[in-house]
Amino acid sequence: MKSDIEIAQSVVPKPIENIAERVGIEPKYYEKYGNHIAKVDYNILEELQEKEEGKLILVTAISPTPAGEGKSTTTVGLSDGLKKIGKNVIVALREPSLGPVFGVKGGAAGGGYAQIIPMEDINLHFTGDFHAIGAANNLLAAMIDNHLHHGNSLKIDPRRITWKRCMDMNDRQLRYITNGLGGRANGYPREDGFDITVASEVMAILCLAKDIDDLKEKLGNIIIGYSTENEPVKAKDLKAQGAMATLLKNALKPNLVQTLEGTPAFVHGGPFANIAHGCNSIMATKLALKLGDYVVTEAGFGADLGAEKFVDIKCRIGNLKPAAAVVVATVRALKHHGGSKKEELTIENLEALEKGLPNLIRHVENVSNVYNLKTVVAINRFPTDTEAELKLIEEKLKDMNVNVKLSEVWAKGGEGGEELAKEVVRLCEEPSNHKYVYEDKDTLTEKIQAIVQKVYRGKSAVFTAIAKKQIKQLETMGFGNLPVCMAKTQYSFSDNQKLLGAPTDFEVTIRDLKVSAGAGFIVVLTGDIMTMPGLPKVPSAENIDVDNNGKITGLF
Repeated sequence: MKSDIEIAQSVVPKPIENIAERVGIEPKYYEKYGNHIAKVDYNILEELQEKEEGKLILVTAISPTPAGEGKSTTTVGLSDGLKKIGKNVIVALREPSLGPVFGVKGGAAGGGYAQIIPMEDINLHFTGDFHAIGAANNLLAAMIDNHLHHGNSLKIDPRRITWKRCMDMNDRQLRYITNGLGGRANGYPREDGFDITVASEVMAILCLAKDIDDLKEKLGNIIIGYSTENEPVKAKDLKAQGAMATLLKNALKPNLVQTLEGTPAFVHGGPFANIAHGCNSIMATKLALKLGDYVVTEAGFGADLGAEKFVDIKCRIGNLKPAAAVVVATVRALKHHGGSKKEELTIENLEALEKGLPNLIRHVENVSNVYNLKTVVAINRFPTDTEAELKLIEEKLKDMNVNVKLSEVWAKGGEGGEELAKEVVRLCEEPSNHKYVYEDKDTLTEKIQAIVQKVYRGKSAVFTAIAKKQIKQLETMGFGNLPVCMAKTQYSFSDNQKLLGAPTDFEVTIRDLKVSAGAGFIVVLTGDIMTMPGLPKVPSAENIDVDNNGKITGLF
């Protein structure tokens, strides 16, 4: 059996100008990065302003497991399936972070015969967007410490600086550091730390900005900490937003690539969904909607995380109106939720499957009833799945009036996604009016409780004394109307990653809140979630190599 990278390397991509021409992008609006990647000028949106938008389709999934769900693979395969049945379709995905690529095996380019290419470039440095985001983030950090060194006229309290440095790598060693040591000439000594780049507010801002002016305004509104007089200090107080935007001017342009079958794909932005909002850029999505009749996008991790933030943050800020949703599951992942051991997931086990099905059912209920989206379940089929197991899933979902379609895109590409594509087209023809989980006018406490109770189905959110104090301060400062971005483990509906399936009657501990005033939301930290992951005992990096011809191996 060929690996993902071997399959990707066996296909010769079409010249990127052919892909651009297919969707109607004139050469004056894009810059080539080699033969198979292009940056598209966002100013094209002004020319397309009067053009009707296509149908937006969200792909989400059950709570992730080590068995894998194949959400990105299904997203790409569904797009190729829509193309197979004659639809003008574009796929819009996030860019992968180097952290997972070199840590736990997993990128964001799909898999098997449902991939976007060139997958090596996409999964590694791509067009340098993440490096630009890291540079802009760290420029602001440098300007903060430089301001302290040269007299601190803004009276920034060094103990209350909230802005961290970042890098796009899993490195637990950098979570908590002390810097500025070595005497007066080497800076002001203080405690500091690093986030992974995909958790940086600059990443969120890039993905939520409408144009360069909006980008600068959002960057300027970043709160970097507080003064000794308890007033918020913003990036614009340091006059940092112009230089930051300059570093980001090319990163702001969506990246155009293609699938193995030549379906156009925008890959742009990459915030994590467990510690950020987990969606690709609004700009890439809007551009795709103007150029395609159908746009397939995904939101990170399960429907309790990425899909909730897609609806409550991305759709709210970007005024997007999704037409339908796909919830991806696998038989073996559901058996994992039902208690099967990892080494037994390929063996038929109807009892474990039935015990794990509530996880899928709850995600479907959230998407269908809480977010009010027309929904289809896609079972990402594996050769070890038995007919009895597949039939059980279909029967259990009949009562919910939700159709189940097999997705065989990993093995068959677009051909394996045709039936799913037909069901998605059918759903898109029905009236759609999505709902938010909470309203802007709700208090921060009410918003958090709404997510915990309506989406997670927990008993309640429990707030630490620090969190209660932060909520009061944030609302006093005028940030109570912002949406909330929950930072929570992806493995469970609760804040305990070991609580699998569909738990109830649990409490979610809210330990910390942080305003992302530039991005326009409040980050709510639960449990022991961290914004800088670490590498596993055996990182994927140990198996990745390159030869004298530049051919990469071991990358999935």
